[in-house]
Amino acid sequence: MLESVGLPEPCGTVYSALVEHPESGASRLAEVTGLPLGKVRAALDRLTAEGMASRAPGRAALWFASAPDVAIGSLVGRTEQELLRVRSLMNELMDSYRSAARYTDPSLSVEVVRGHEEISRRFGHVQTEARQQIRGFDRPPYLDAPGSNHEHAASRARSGLSYRVIYTRAALTWPGRLIEDIRGSQAFGEHARTRPTLPIKMVIGDDRQALIPIRDPEEALTTAYVIHPSSLLDALIALFEAEWRLALPIPGMSEAGPDEQTRALLLLLASGQTDEAIARALGWSFRTTQRRVQALMRSLDATTRFQAGMEA
Repeated sequence: MLESVGLPEPCGTVYSALVEHPESGASRLAEVTGLPLGKVRAALDRLTAEGMASRAPGRAALWFASAPDVAIGSLVGRTEQELLRVRSLMNELMDSYRSAARYTDPSLSVEVVRGHEEISRRFGHVQTEARQQIRGFDRPPYLDAPGSNHEHAASRARSGLSYRVIYTRAALTWPGRLIEDIRGSQAFGEHARTRPTLPIKMVIGDDRQALIPIRDPEEALTTAYVIHPSSLLDALIALFEAEWRLALPIPGMSEAGPDEQTRALLLLLASGQTDEAIARALGWSFRTTQRRVQALMRSLDATTRFQAGMEA
């Protein structure tokens, strides 16, 4: 059984016997297992090196087994790591296989990927494989919690990769999204703009591949298309560039001017959000939101929310 986690026989047999007969010598274990004495001693050496057995203190050559949850758990951990490496290699080979096959089979220009884990992996793959820029349409719902992705974007941005992302009005009011994710990404150089709505969720890596949900929003988190170089990818790139020209820039953070919460409030007012939506986005109570909006309008000498938004 333990062979499946990298422990060859007769080590597994000797370890099992040592668990049942603690502080036994090699001769005793050979008697219990029916194995030759030489093989038992070799197995004890291997088990000791693996941390699965230890020699008892004193002059007598006696051994005792390490606790199975620790001893076998470490083997399982190593096996899982090896399986992850093999799976990663398999995915890389599949990517190469599909890339080569697309030249002879145009139908492979579009892939279908299923499941949260695989979609998340391909989302990371699009970014990792990009060498020049990432373009994206950002709209709810989301695979990951706000703030969990911008560190990856930060490391890529530091390597010279350009990020341009358009966020919908709903994205700005998604709880935690503006402060914990968008602002964090802007701090590392992301160029962010906003539109009231967008037709789809999308991420494009260079001019090489795009990831879009098959149906938005019902199946946005469960099934997606990966689009490879084709006229369809060209159309998605053209769609992004058209929306980018129409989108309004999201002001970045700076040391001058109002504090970050006030800047976020100004941005949400300018995008036409209601008090309820602003409260959800910033984690404020409805009453606090109303008080902050009214104070901001007074400071801007604005008589309407629209006027305050224009001032912003």
